[in-house]
Order: sequence, then structure tokens, then C-alpha cells
Amino acid sequence: MNPSQIDHDRLFKELLETFFTEFMELFFPEAYRTIEFTNLKFLQQEVFTDVTAGERHEADIIVETRLKKAPGLILVRVEPQAYVQKDFNESMVIYFSRFYE
Repeated sequence: MNPSQIDHDRLFKELLETFFTEFMELFFPEAYRTIEFTNLKFLQQEVFTDVTAGERHEADIIVETRLKKAPGLILVRVEPQAYVQKDFNESMVIYFSRFYE
């Protein structure tokens, strides 16, 4: 990336981390009402390797938090995408399954 280019990905991630609560309220109001926002923990970027395809993938934003009326932790994963990806749904299933490894 040359110095005159804007790193949109990094800026968007910073924006989401700064305004995560507001983002959830605006785009996912039903989930917003159930999430406890006082103990948000932004996890380091997770790396997933698809052994069969030999591809390496990174999850953009993963937030660890709790629900208001339930025990245990939940993970909220945000994957902004600036382009069309034919197999995006499949990628989400793969990423989700990697949390259990």
C-alpha cells in the first residue's frame, strides 16, 4: 500500500471497536437488547487455516461478552466485506466451526 492510499479495513475495524455498542443497536437491535455491554473484550485477530484448500483466513473482529440474563460467554464475530464472495456463507460456517478446535 502506498502512502497516499487509505487503509479502509483498519479504519473500519477501529470504528467498529470504538462504536461497537452503537453498531449493534443500529444493525442488530434484537441482539443488542440481550447483550451485556459492560464487559466487552476484543480478542486478538484469529487465524483459521483451511487444510483441505490450503487457504489461510483471518477473522476481522471477535468480541467476547455475556448475555444479560444467561450464564456463560458469547462471541460476536463481525466480518466486514467490501466485495462479493460467491461462497461467503460457506466461509462463515467454516469460521464458526473453527471456534471449536
